[in-house]
Amino acid sequence: MVFDDGTEQVALVSVDAVIVPQTLVQSVREQIKTRCGIRPSSVMIAATHSHSAGPLGFYERGRFDHAPEWIQRLAYEQSSCADTGYIRHVREQIVSAVSEAWASRMEVECGVAKGCETKAAFNRRFRMRNGLTYTFPGQGNPDIISQAGPIDPDVGVLGAWDQEGRLRGCIVNYACHLTSKPGGTSADWVYYLEQVIRAGLGSDVVVLFLNGACGDITPVDTLGRYENQIGEKWARRIGARVGAEAIKALLDAVPGAMAPVCARVRQLNIPRRRPSSERVEQASLLLMDDSSREETSERFFAREIVLLDALLQRESEADVEVQVMQIGPAVLLACPGELFCELGLKLKTSNQFAFVFPVSLANGFCGYLPTIEAMSATGGGYETRLTSHSNLEIGAGDIIVEALAELAADLTPGSMPEPPCPPGFTRAWSFGNVPAEC
Repeated sequence: MVFDDGTEQVALVSVDAVIVPQTLVQSVREQIKTRCGIRPSSVMIAATHSHSAGPLGFYERGRFDHAPEWIQRLAYEQSSCADTGYIRHVREQIVSAVSEAWASRMEVECGVAKGCETKAAFNRRFRMRNGLTYTFPGQGNPDIISQAGPIDPDVGVLGAWDQEGRLRGCIVNYACHLTSKPGGTSADWVYYLEQVIRAGLGSDVVVLFLNGACGDITPVDTLGRYENQIGEKWARRIGARVGAEAIKALLDAVPGAMAPVCARVRQLNIPRRRPSSERVEQASLLLMDDSSREETSERFFAREIVLLDALLQRESEADVEVQVMQIGPAVLLACPGELFCELGLKLKTSNQFAFVFPVSLANGFCGYLPTIEAMSATGGGYETRLTSHSNLEIGAGDIIVEALAELAADLTPGSMPEPPCPPGFTRAWSFGNVPAEC
């Protein structure tokens, strides 16, 4: 989607992928600048985070060419590695889509609103009796005390209507992992989100989904009574619920002029956490042991530690881009990590905008962004593990939230479109201002 207020232009792209590599974002932005004239800093490219989508992550060919041959095999042959041809295909599709949106701009009225969906997403982290926090401790686990974090029930929407009042496109912002696993290669539950909106508001509506602060949020209800919570049926349930709430919010939105349009970016250099030399040695010994090739969690994390150690030889810090994009009274606050929900809620209260859409996994990928508490002695869980793609220093999430809040503070919210006021009272309805006839 491209928005143009006559002075500034911004482009938003949503890709059905688990991540979008930073190198892909950079090359796409340059091509968009050449074709459309939109500044690179005014282009947002976000992954929906579908775990069922095509091979854009996690490792790109060439990134570990400096490492010994056995480590290169770990990265390129035994890990989730991006496909060079698919990266090229996605690059061409993104540039083509933005160019088409640019060329087909029209006069529209925009509206923004939000709904509330509380039964589609669940926090997957739980406080346990042993004092730690576990991710997915298992349904019926008697050692669960309580969930360790909140959810964000907001379904944020921003719609664009043409002069005939038809909805041409909409943005939907909701925080939840795309891990329903409907089978095969897919957009996961976002497919059903789109189908529901198109069924209710127009078969050709462009639906652009931007995932919120979803780092610890999942569609699986660990405390629920349903046993099987993955597959096609569950994907339909999640997508349809969020899509139905999006329709309700879009029907409540008041279309009108929404300006200004603008974007701001800031580059952060955040140090990476380092594994100890003893842990690297232990991991290397485990991986060199050929007695068993079974893919256990122990071998998985050992491989990640070895790859991280190799990565740190060239990249001791991570380049993290934060981006703020304004469309009238709404602001989108984007970062390349999987922001914990609590930090996303903090973002929503950090500025003067009435409509705040946190966007995770945008313009690159820097791994999980937990709260400081999650990294403490009472924390833990999958999201806090040290890996080659999730390793920023403790407190990186707060650093990113603060940077986004500062960027947003420099912007002034545009005015909200208002519905027309009712005419003053003239007379009561003649069919209704009569007494009962007995």
